[in-house]
Amino acid sequence: MKESAEDSGLSSVPNHNMVEMVPINKIVANPYQPRKTFDGQKLAELADSIKFQGIIQPLVLVKTSDGYEILVGERRYRASMIAGLKEVPAIIRGEMSDRVKLELALIENVQREDLNSIEEARAYARLSDEFNLTQEQIAKKVGKSRPAIANVMRLLNLPAQIQRAVIENKITEGHGRALLPLEHQQETQMEVFEWVLRENVTVREVENRVREIKNLPLKPYIRSSKAKQPDPEIKQVEDTLREKLGTKVRLQKTGDTGKIMIEFYSKEDLQNIIDRLSREKNGGFVV
Repeated sequence: MKESAEDSGLSSVPNHNMVEMVPINKIVANPYQPRKTFDGQKLAELADSIKFQGIIQPLVLVKTSDGYEILVGERRYRASMIAGLKEVPAIIRGEMSDRVKLELALIENVQREDLNSIEEARAYARLSDEFNLTQEQIAKKVGKSRPAIANVMRLLNLPAQIQRAVIENKITEGHGRALLPLEHQQETQMEVFEWVLRENVTVREVENRVREIKNLPLKPYIRSSKAKQPDPEIKQVEDTLREKLGTKVRLQKTGDTGKIMIEFYSKEDLQNIIDRLSREKNGGFVV
């Protein structure tokens, strides 16, 4: 089960849940925000939604000497700027250390699955390099295993060009991981990388190409049953509920029955979801 900020030992951070309206020109981005890439089209769509409905889930800000710094909600902040808002609803928290800012921002993004694997790896490396946290400590804070943390951090051994390709979704994390055994043969590694881009090959094909280069036995191709494609109607319902509730929603359907799983990561998240459901019940919840 994924760990909340409260469970990770960060509950000592002052938490004032009163929502205030804050001038948007007094807010700056969190320099410790691990998420660096934002989809322009999705930001524009969110900005349109904000123009119509306003911001339903408040930002979480930290008070600074001359304004406020974003702890949670940079995507909403960016979309609000596009929408031309002059002020935004926010929950204000007291001062906290740079380490806690990074931990909270990382936990929030990892739990909501907002980071690509390179951003995630860089955030873990920052916790390790700047704040001397071990992989075991990082794993405990974000609710993952130590090997999972180590595997993600290994992606930072890839050249910058390959890391950028993962960030831009030109290749998958699996392709990047398959190229790691060539880290001490960078010229060859880049040749294989260019081949991946040119031929649009599978991860298994990359693994076998690398094994040929390293003179290792090839992995056999195993025919698996065709992966079941997600039901587009269920996907549409999940997307709609996620937009309405501001969190990850999964729908499992068997015949005419099923269940809906709504994720939350703190007491504050749970209350926000309850409030949204109450508003939607009164105003009509159209899916």
